[in-house]
Amino acid sequence: MNKKIFTIVAIAAVVYMTACGGGSDAPATNTNKSNTSATEEPKSMVADPVSYDPKRGEGKYDETNVKVDGFDAAMATKGKAVAETKCFSCHKSSDEKLVGPGWAGVTKRRTPHWIMNFITNPDPMIDKDPEVQAQLELCLVRMPNQNLVETEARELVEYMRQNDGAK
Repeated sequence: MNKKIFTIVAIAAVVYMTACGGGSDAPATNTNKSNTSATEEPKSMVADPVSYDPKRGEGKYDETNVKVDGFDAAMATKGKAVAETKCFSCHKSSDEKLVGPGWAGVTKRRTPHWIMNFITNPDPMIDKDPEVQAQLELCLVRMPNQNLVETEARELVEYMRQNDGAK
């Protein structure tokens, strides 16, 4: 019995020493890239910040092809169904953060075409938009591309408008 216990303790000690780097005589090096000096400025992910329009975003939608005249309740109902399927696992309709930010007030802060560009084309916008990058630092998770079609994106915008009080 003592032989079994001794063998288990010896194996555990070897595993512990190996896992903790106990067998290496090489000096430890700091491989943490986020450890920068106080004088070094963070680099923007935007290749050409002058060409990016933060009011429009990155994508095919703009004020000419996204028309928001009056509130469309039927479209908002369809948008809520899309949100329940593709969005609410990460977002809440309130201002409370889940995985991603809450949606309350988003249509007051962003234009409909910016929202449609972001929800249909998130990767380039995450890489270019300074405010989205700041949001990413808070949420720590990139928004995945849900492969929304144009009608789903427009319905989501209408649901977001309803959520923000459009009638």
